[in-house]
Amino acid sequence: MKQLTGFLSLSLATSLAIAQALAPISKQRLREDVRVLSADEFQGRGPGQAGDAKTVEYLAKQFAAAGLQPGGSDGSWFQEVPLRVFERQPAVGITLKTRGGGARSLTAGKDITLSSHNTGHNQVIDAPIVFIGYGIKAPDKGWDNFAGVDLHGKVALVLANDPDFEATPDSPAYGKFDGKAMVYGGRFGAKVAAAQAAGAAAVLVIHEDAAASYPWRQVANGDRIASMEITSTPTQATATTAATPAAPANPANGAGVSSAISGWLQWQVASELLASAGFDLQQLKIEARKPEFHWRNLDGAFFSAEFTMSSHDIVSRNVVARLPGGKRPEEFVLYGAHWDANGKGAPDESGDDIRNGAVDNATGTAELLEVARTFSRGRRPDRTLIFIAYAAEEKGLLGSEYYAGHPLYPLEHTAAVINLDPHVMLGKARDIELVGAGRTDLEDALARAAAAEGMRLEIEPHPEAGWYFRSDHYSFAKRGVPSLSFRVGRDLFVGGLAAGTARSEDYNVNRYHQPKDEFDPKWTFEGTAQETAVAVRIGAEIANSSHWPAWKPGAEFLGIRAGSDNQRR
Repeated sequence: MKQLTGFLSLSLATSLAIAQALAPISKQRLREDVRVLSADEFQGRGPGQAGDAKTVEYLAKQFAAAGLQPGGSDGSWFQEVPLRVFERQPAVGITLKTRGGGARSLTAGKDITLSSHNTGHNQVIDAPIVFIGYGIKAPDKGWDNFAGVDLHGKVALVLANDPDFEATPDSPAYGKFDGKAMVYGGRFGAKVAAAQAAGAAAVLVIHEDAAASYPWRQVANGDRIASMEITSTPTQATATTAATPAAPANPANGAGVSSAISGWLQWQVASELLASAGFDLQQLKIEARKPEFHWRNLDGAFFSAEFTMSSHDIVSRNVVARLPGGKRPEEFVLYGAHWDANGKGAPDESGDDIRNGAVDNATGTAELLEVARTFSRGRRPDRTLIFIAYAAEEKGLLGSEYYAGHPLYPLEHTAAVINLDPHVMLGKARDIELVGAGRTDLEDALARAAAAEGMRLEIEPHPEAGWYFRSDHYSFAKRGVPSLSFRVGRDLFVGGLAAGTARSEDYNVNRYHQPKDEFDPKWTFEGTAQETAVAVRIGAEIANSSHWPAWKPGAEFLGIRAGSDNQRR
């Protein structure tokens, strides 16, 4: 223990000295990159849309100007990401029939959202509806909402989030699902995949703003936005020949996970549907938190929908840069941020149809560039630094998923992944928020880096939103690579926690994934610079250490990483 403590103290002192010797973070460069990337001429940086090529070429140019080396395939700046794009034509004949013969027509984008990854005609006619509770199958937790039910030809109606979401510590089985923090099975895509595996013809998730962590308006406005999935694999030239163990498939989030018809059902519509079958939604939610909960047939309730999906293939690109290590160049520290936003789509009430993504994630992409510039101007780190701007995160973490499945640098020799997807409000803060706490000792490095910047470490205030599964670090974590995601906190120097919370909530309701996520010339970029500085300090500590970051005991990915331990000795 004394040796470990001494090592950590030496590592911290070394990383602090190196970080202090690096060039200062430039708020002006951060501002300029965000301004450029979120400008209307980039068309919202949608993969396959007009802004795609413009974005990746801009990023490659910035990495080159910073003095980095191309880190992509065949000595280029890029890794191709093959994608299939699915677009839904207007849906027709969406109806709910209820007991007594009543029928209600639903409007896509108002009452319901609908999608599928079946190209061509999609149809369900008078499919019986079954309420499946939270729609989670977790044998390790003694939980299976699908036990004994035949869903073939039927519609699975499920609750958002997981059984602990609204439960209290004295509720039956509380804690099986990590308490307040959402488990992976609480994600939309995981529910769709589980219900499809049970044979469901369609899956409808009941939308609540709090349970989903985003408002119905955002979901409804995105009803016609194209979805994507990774398609055929092009021949890849790799930058290193070491093999990486395969990881089990695991869908990243709600996009691109299923060929079943799926969608969100607006809360009031769902409540009235259940009431017509003799059920109270609030009471059903309470009952669904119990391990013994049994699915319910909604007698007399039927769902019909008909629509056509078109599809076409595109190739988007990850942008990859590298800074070779001076002592251990075959060991890697990876920084990543997704360059894409939601592109052009249906206009909002003002007529604006470009989702510029200034905060999400032009800000994180600007931080990635500034971290690269900072290291490039300083002393060469011991380990090689890899910088990746990922494509298609908004479509289901697809760019990072593709890289992690086809790594250009072996994952077993990747010491850590540092993710920059901030959702910051761009004000100077007293704290840094950790996403997905309790998993890896990288969290200790984060605490040290925050302290060195005069900030304290806080746990994310809303782990029930499932952010740990919603950004690119997860593509690496599930393959065993210690990964870290964080963002500047809400305790602002001007206005304190109340101001930071209000600004965060305003962003989530009015701007997140919407056209109003636009560049504001009044932004100071002080919080962005803080976050960038913390990211630099973490990377300096890891890149100049011989220590391999590790998962904490009990972490879900500990065993996967252990499978390649002998390659890091």
